[in-house]
Amino acid sequence: MGQCCSCGSSGVKLIYSCSGAANTGYLADSVSRKLMMDGKGKMTCLAGIGADLAGFIESAKCADKNILIDGCTVSCGKLIFEKNNLPFEHFILTNYGVEKGKTEITIELIEDIANKIADAIKTIG
Repeated sequence: MGQCCSCGSSGVKLIYSCSGAANTGYLADSVSRKLMMDGKGKMTCLAGIGADLAGFIESAKCADKNILIDGCTVSCGKLIFEKNNLPFEHFILTNYGVEKGKTEITIELIEDIANKIADAIKTIG
């Protein structure tokens, strides 16, 4: 990933989330926070990368894995990462049967999708 900053520790997984206005954005944020609370990675700021803030971009370059969770297929987060030529693993929540603007977001749904993404993260290293 190029020259690394002072991240220092190996195994760093950073989690970035869409936090859009729709139910899918709320779900993406909630799933990301659940993954962080479960020790699957450290949540950080997608908007910081979108704003071209050097510290956030360097952290993404240094991470062993950037886990990006977009709420829907508009994939704003993916576009931000691609614009900055950053590596990432991408998850889109509408691919998990969630309908934008329709699906009720429950604790059970958050836990279910967080578990599925956690399992996928294990397989990607």
